[in-house]
Amino acid sequence: MKVSTLCIHGGYQPENGEPRQLPIWQSTTFKYDSTDDMADLFDLKKEGYFYTRLQNPTNDQVAKKIATLEGGIGAMLTSSGQAANFFAVFNICEAGDHIVVSNEIYGGTYNLFSVTLKKLGIDCTFVNQHDTEEEIAKAFRPNTKLLFGETVSNPGCKVLDIEKFARIAHSHGVPLIIDNTFPTPMNCRPFEWGADIVTHSTTKYMDGHGTQVGGCVVDSGNFDWESHAEKFPGLCTPDDSYHGLTYTKAFGKMAYMTKLVAQLMRDLGSIAAPQNAFLLNLGLETLHVRMERHCSNAQKVAEFLSQDERVAWVNYPGLPDNEDYALAQRYMPKGTCGVMSLGLKGDRATAVKFMDSLRLISIVTHVADARTCVLHPASHTHRQLSDEQLREAGIAPDLIRLSVGIEDIDDILDDLRQALDKI
Repeated sequence: MKVSTLCIHGGYQPENGEPRQLPIWQSTTFKYDSTDDMADLFDLKKEGYFYTRLQNPTNDQVAKKIATLEGGIGAMLTSSGQAANFFAVFNICEAGDHIVVSNEIYGGTYNLFSVTLKKLGIDCTFVNQHDTEEEIAKAFRPNTKLLFGETVSNPGCKVLDIEKFARIAHSHGVPLIIDNTFPTPMNCRPFEWGADIVTHSTTKYMDGHGTQVGGCVVDSGNFDWESHAEKFPGLCTPDDSYHGLTYTKAFGKMAYMTKLVAQLMRDLGSIAAPQNAFLLNLGLETLHVRMERHCSNAQKVAEFLSQDERVAWVNYPGLPDNEDYALAQRYMPKGTCGVMSLGLKGDRATAVKFMDSLRLISIVTHVADARTCVLHPASHTHRQLSDEQLREAGIAPDLIRLSVGIEDIDDILDDLRQALDKI
């Protein structure tokens, strides 16, 4: 089936007489007839459900749909996109390890990697994703365990050269992890370009309506952990918490996903609620339709803003003069997403006046749903960063993040026009 059809029919497949819509298994626990039945589940000898902190049928069916959309072999839902990024990294890292990360990432993720992981003994080096392969390779160390980037960065809207990053990662024997939140698998499937693991904030376009907070980790199954066993002892040596079981030997290509659920989710418990998974699934059913409209509207908005004399600059990969236009056409020919960044002629007060004058468009922390919304990252999402860190992350004081929704394009343009008239 085509990806657009999988949005509707992927994952849950009802049998004869079963509910057509995905049910909500609103239960913390599951009953078994014998002690041995449950013991086999705890020993990972059989598949099944015994406690929702580890697995739940509603969550698993939605995760299965997302894995299918991305072309992966397995996926796990988490309670947020931040949790997904943490789990994806921590699943193969421990104290004393090191990671290499593009500096063009979401501010919360930047803080997670640069501050919180450092407290856990995991060091991080940020690189300019537009540097040459040779320059980026200098950041790697013997204890480096992964390379991380965002397909389209939040909020800078920079496009990652996925194949270049994949070559760099694989030449150092580590996987490439990509946050694919903004394009979604409708516009880009990073596994097809060499990525090994994909993460999502399902709070964004996948939900599309701002109704639930969630995340997802998807594994391609392509990275050969055993070939680099010395780098990944957590996957390739016995796990004492499961009677000496070795994930790569017991589960093959599913080693990474199995450890993610059986060890990390068991111990950290950042689960998605079944109700939230149900809401997410409703959003996924229209993802293919909504992404087309988001991209169409955003293209028109970017063209309108770039021609207005009161606008200093517009950064949207769909504009031919954008520095990442060629990369966007290569990896995302159907469009990137509905998010762009812009700056107005003036100062920070000018940006505030413009935003406060909007009527239809809302000032919210959220981004990437059906409603057009706006944010000033230096004052909001990235305010924990210093001016130097802001510049390193590509965030200027005048940068406004605009997330174009799926309303009528004329109404969106009219609101932008009247707000510009007031600055």
